[in-house]
Amino acid sequence: MRTVIIYIWLITTILPTFSQWGTIAYYQINKEYITRILCKNRDKPQLECNGRCYLAKMLKEQQEKEDQNTSEQIQNIPSLQLFTSPDTSFAFLTVNFSQNKQQTFSYRLGTYLAPLSILVPPPCLQLA
Repeated sequence: MRTVIIYIWLITTILPTFSQWGTIAYYQINKEYITRILCKNRDKPQLECNGRCYLAKMLKEQQEKEDQNTSEQIQNIPSLQLFTSPDTSFAFLTVNFSQNKQQTFSYRLGTYLAPLSILVPPPCLQLA
């Protein structure tokens, strides 16, 4: 049951992306019918339109439908106010650092010794 739901979900999400390809495939399959019956320029064979005007019209209508659906979806998105109104005032706290105790640090650099075993000079190359 889960796989059936997954396949249905995949088909419903991917199908709208292929709608223009479906229109083009429909045009290719029914090219002769579209050229003879539905083409605006069927009376002008010198233009060699072959129904491309009909295809352009269908693709434009489809794009307008998708744009309209997208704009409706965008308008229905709930908004979240991220900024406050200018009437709100803020007060910042000031901290006087001179009242705090001054920290003293002591470094013991003289007692640190690097391990000399890892310091090896590079080998000398002899040029022949």
